[in-house]
Amino acid sequence: MLAIETNSLTRRFNGFTAVDGLSFRVEDGEIFGLLGPNGAGKTTTLRLLSCLISPTSGGAMVGGLDISKDQSAIRNSIGILTESPSVYERLTAVENLEFFAKAYGMSDKAEISQRIKEVLDFFQLWERRQDKVATYSKGMKQKLALARALVHNPQILFLDEPTSGLDPEASKLIRDLIGRLGNLESRTIILSTHRLEDAEKLCRRVMIISRGVSRVSGTVDDLRKEMRATPKIEVVLASADASYTGLLERLAGVDGVEASNGGARLSVSAKDAQETAPRVVEALVRGGAAVREARIVQPSLEEAYLALIKEGG
Repeated sequence: MLAIETNSLTRRFNGFTAVDGLSFRVEDGEIFGLLGPNGAGKTTTLRLLSCLISPTSGGAMVGGLDISKDQSAIRNSIGILTESPSVYERLTAVENLEFFAKAYGMSDKAEISQRIKEVLDFFQLWERRQDKVATYSKGMKQKLALARALVHNPQILFLDEPTSGLDPEASKLIRDLIGRLGNLESRTIILSTHRLEDAEKLCRRVMIISRGVSRVSGTVDDLRKEMRATPKIEVVLASADASYTGLLERLAGVDGVEASNGGARLSVSAKDAQETAPRVVEALVRGGAAVREARIVQPSLEEAYLALIKEGG
């Protein structure tokens, strides 16, 4: 079942095309990554799907509702975290969530109280529920902003740079919580992010956009194929010896060798890593090397991303 479907979605601002004919689908319960450099059109895409702005042409369905006809219903049925989330620092966490619950149309006091406890428990903020938000750390404020987006229990979430500006520890915590939302609660999430680590760890599929145009959409493996990247053979030796680099460069099937750690770590490029890896290890051992580790490493999402963005200008 599809949660989101766009058809040639386009938005222009005074002659500038921010989103240019985007067509993609997001399945129910999927975490879908939206990647691209600054100005690529990611935030505009989220604003279109959440009915904060209207398309110039094209359209989309969100949860079975039309963004051109059912704006109010869509806004009430989704959760959105903007890149600069607004929480009221003079209020407590509970007061913030009570305000937003009512803004989303919730009216039953018992239901609101129960839901607030659920989301604050989920984000590990219940013990600080009566503290002013001004006393929270940046990571805690971001968790509260996510709680705000979830207080009315939406099945579709739009998250714009949810780990932006956070330290590594807070970023990992937010990332883990988003993973729980998608995997355990089966919520549909569109994750717009510059942090490729977030996308690689959380998303089943991603779409890279540049200048409002989709460059590629699919799984991480799809991106690797698109950039025609091949796996590499990573070898760790017990001791460094520059001669091993030259030895491997002469081996049939090897395209190149990069050495690091003084030559104790070798990264071998080959047309067929699976076939070449045993011969690489055999050649090193025959040459007198003590091989501690040898493994095949897939190209990272970051490599695919940078290659595709560079290719797209």
